[in-house]
Amino acid sequence: MGFLLKQTIGSLTVSLNVVKLFGLLVPGQLTKKQRTMFMWYQISWYIYMNGIYLIVQAGDLFLIWGDVPLMVSTSLLLFTNIALGMKIINVMLRRSAVQNIIDDGEKELANEDREEGVAIIQSCNRETSQFSNLYIFLAATTVAAWATSAESGDLPLRAWYPYDTSKSPAYELTYFYQISALSTSAAVNINLDIVATSLIAVCRCRLKLVNLSLMNLCKGPFVSTNGSHQTVEEIILERVKACVRHHQAVLSSARQIQRCFSIPVLAQFTVSMVIICVTAYQLVVELHDTPINVVRLASMSGYLLCMTLQVFLYCYQGNQLMIESTEVASAAYSCPWYLCSLRFRRALLIIMIRSKRASQLTAGGFTTLSLSCFTAIVKASYTFFTVLQRVEDRQK
Repeated sequence: MGFLLKQTIGSLTVSLNVVKLFGLLVPGQLTKKQRTMFMWYQISWYIYMNGIYLIVQAGDLFLIWGDVPLMVSTSLLLFTNIALGMKIINVMLRRSAVQNIIDDGEKELANEDREEGVAIIQSCNRETSQFSNLYIFLAATTVAAWATSAESGDLPLRAWYPYDTSKSPAYELTYFYQISALSTSAAVNINLDIVATSLIAVCRCRLKLVNLSLMNLCKGPFVSTNGSHQTVEEIILERVKACVRHHQAVLSSARQIQRCFSIPVLAQFTVSMVIICVTAYQLVVELHDTPINVVRLASMSGYLLCMTLQVFLYCYQGNQLMIESTEVASAAYSCPWYLCSLRFRRALLIIMIRSKRASQLTAGGFTTLSLSCFTAIVKASYTFFTVLQRVEDRQK
């Protein structure tokens, strides 16, 4: 693994390099001493951007327990950091499996030379780049708004520290730490999500390439791949076997994605329901404050949109993977199978029967990644939001 990673999918290139910069992907061919140094590099980054935040925000939550508005304000980033910590640890533990998924997908996309295939890859690249750019823009706007939303003498985020943060230079140093750690953790969180969703998008792209191969099974030129003299029928059967191998490879990658990211996605979805709820609640609180802090309002709005988009990306990609995995049968049926031999028809029928079973990704085995799952999460968040409002009304 070189210092800079280059992938066919642009969003994956950027995200993998950012993730590697913060020590989550280990470079290959390291000596024992280098691995030890790299381990401390990983630990240092983790403590700086996530570990300290978890301690100081958990401490603040303990001190203000029972005060619903303050608890909501503190828990905004606390739950996000908990989910981020799980994702970081997961990638560090499963980095070899993740790297295998990346390498398998890149090998197939890089070797594609058909004009229609290149167009499919470019379409996938545009889609993932658009989602990634929107996600990064919302996150950057939210962090910038948070950095400038603090009142004079206050810190941008609620937290407990074992020293007086109102005095100089403790105030300036703590202010700098909060913004720098927030920016760093946001960058890592965003790019981990982009890596996971882009890998799903790569599986979708590979399925489309399989579909293209199936539709063109009976189209020339009929040239033997091994250099021997073969009949047209034998060449077509070899193409069918190649399609089966590619199809199985894609399904294997999807299963690996399920194993690597299923539990972190479940944690993220669980946390996202709470975060969307408390962010909406905090937004309502800000709207009722007099005078209204416009920058603070913008930061809350941006954070709400970020969390919603985060869930949507996983659900959208999982939903499209299900749809496109079942379209393999239609692609196989679209070739002129009725002109071919019985042996060919049987081979094609096996592919069609297998593709009727959709390739599904789940969040911890509890819920399938789909648009209906996204709708359910939003509905659950709204339910929690109304409950939270009722609790506050009773306390008044």
